[in-house]
Amino acid sequence: MRLCVIACDVLRRELYHAAARARHTVEVTLLPQGLHDNSDTCRGCLQDRLDAVGPEDCDAVVLGYGLCNNSLVGVRAGAVPVVIPRAHDCITLLLGSRERYRRLFEEAPGTYWFSSGWVEQRDRTGQLISPLPNSGLGPDYRADWDTLVAKYGEDNARYLSEFMGGWEAEYTRGALIRFPFDRDLDLPARVRAICTEKGWDYVEVDGRLSLLEAGLSAPDDGWDEARFLTLPPGRAVRASFDETILAAEPEADR
Repeated sequence: MRLCVIACDVLRRELYHAAARARHTVEVTLLPQGLHDNSDTCRGCLQDRLDAVGPEDCDAVVLGYGLCNNSLVGVRAGAVPVVIPRAHDCITLLLGSRERYRRLFEEAPGTYWFSSGWVEQRDRTGQLISPLPNSGLGPDYRADWDTLVAKYGEDNARYLSEFMGGWEAEYTRGALIRFPFDRDLDLPARVRAICTEKGWDYVEVDGRLSLLEAGLSAPDDGWDEARFLTLPPGRAVRASFDETILAAEPEADR
């Protein structure tokens, strides 16, 4: 099969590693990580990309996204089927399954997850997407204190700083997802520094590419329904509100 993969840039290293070993022909397109902070923008961008893909390009599109704050809800397959991992977000893709993610969450619910992609986003200067006001990140969430004061004044800057940092109170530790191919990167030191600054414990968790690899090396008769939603042409995604996470809209609702 010929697969077009459209994925979040945060999965760059892991996705290319899986693609290099895939049994199918794979063409990868990466979209800015900043889309994660604005569901409407992410949904529109994904739809534009899907609408541009035809049968002459590939046999199916595989998305490197989970439900991702409902960004996928309403996204409609174009001329070719769209395959989506049954995942709430990219952490499931990095841990290998939603079952493992659930187990690790239950063991330590106050965990903030890091990976090579999340750490390296701090160094990239690509397209930045403004987050929605209720995203928990606020306007100019990458700005430092002096920038906020210059733009909004000291009182407003203090409010914005407290608002942007409020989400941190929910977490007690940072977990770095590790893979053999990122061992030469300086990830532990950087994540340890972040955890120290925020007063979190630091742990490392082995990553697993099994879900990504299954998406790129499916048997010729299709993808495992338990792990992937295969969206027929013309059908849209909806949230299932159960363990399957994603579903296709009913045929009657098209």
